[in-house]
Amino acid sequence: MSFDQFKFDMRLISGIRSAGYEVPTPVQLKAIPAVLQGRDVMGLAQTGTGKTAAFVLPVLQRLLDEEAEKRGPVKVLVLSPTRELALQTHETFIELGRQTGIRSAAVYGGAGIGKQAKEVKKVTVINATPGRLLDLLEREEIDLSQVDTLILDEADRMLDMGFMDEVEKVLAKLPAERQNLMFSATMPDAINSLSKNILHDPEVVRVAVTVSADGVSLYSCPVPVHLKQSFLKVLFNEIEFERVLVFVRTKRWARRLAQRLAKGGLAAADLHGDLSQSKRNRTLNGFKFGDFTVLVATDLAARGIDCSNISHVINYDMPDNVEIFVHRTGRTGRADAKGTAYTFVADEDKARLAEIEESLGYGLELFYLDTFNYNAPKLDFSAPVPDKNGRKKRNTQHKK
Repeated sequence: MSFDQFKFDMRLISGIRSAGYEVPTPVQLKAIPAVLQGRDVMGLAQTGTGKTAAFVLPVLQRLLDEEAEKRGPVKVLVLSPTRELALQTHETFIELGRQTGIRSAAVYGGAGIGKQAKEVKKVTVINATPGRLLDLLEREEIDLSQVDTLILDEADRMLDMGFMDEVEKVLAKLPAERQNLMFSATMPDAINSLSKNILHDPEVVRVAVTVSADGVSLYSCPVPVHLKQSFLKVLFNEIEFERVLVFVRTKRWARRLAQRLAKGGLAAADLHGDLSQSKRNRTLNGFKFGDFTVLVATDLAARGIDCSNISHVINYDMPDNVEIFVHRTGRTGRADAKGTAYTFVADEDKARLAEIEESLGYGLELFYLDTFNYNAPKLDFSAPVPDKNGRKKRNTQHKK
């Protein structure tokens, strides 16, 4: 199977080749034909499945078929829960549509609204977070009266982040006659209700929740809850890594654990919802470009991380369900690279792990550290990590 089957305009074929796309992913195979036909689509697919290109390519093709103006008015609106996702989607429109001349803009909070107000007046595609889009609407700086395609991306995360009221206010500003595309990794009741309200006879595209065993090695690490910090310290001393993403459940613990890792000699930072936009940007860029090699994050904050060289994912806190497990572990092993994911399993986590393994259809390989004393008392985690010769060091590379 190839992209030739979709009979895209040669300008899009050029973008596909430049992006290095060769074979459509399952979500692309299922969603692209429906979007090209003008159908509404409900896409159930997690991050890393190629879902962005699954709507960007056919939307661009429809704009070309309609001979839409390339510098406005706004015909396509993409709503995303985070600044990072809005920017990524905007960049995908630019990358795949470079030869088409169709203009795209990203609209999000934490940046100057004046510049964005000017940009939205000369584009055909807008990628926006709900809050900033409402700001522009209230200032009458943007006209959505000619939007004929709406995409709600990562709808479940917009729900989790409390954006549903803003989304509904935006929907009230749009023409009733339009094509609607919704993508969500999960289908909670509120998202199901929203889909019934805005989607008309949709094509439902489901992509199985899987993690490629070829790309990512998955391990479960039995460890008493009171020894997880100590275990993490020893694990970092035993593995070779490039970038490590550590997932925790709460914002407070993300901050505390990152501080303790930094005191222990690692280049660590935290990422969570309490950070200002400027601090978040600095942290993400620092992780991407190597200023930080360890990032401790909550699930919501980690959405939209654009870093292809994450060598390891560590589930310090057990994910609540298989969807979150897949989202987390899918951050490593990208672009045909190998990745490793460790999941810490305390006694109280065993039942949830069993549910995740049942949903995956296979079990995680057990992982034990020979150098770790599972019966040891809690250690001083802030102490610098000694090297093999006993010297204290603060390097970020820890070899076996």
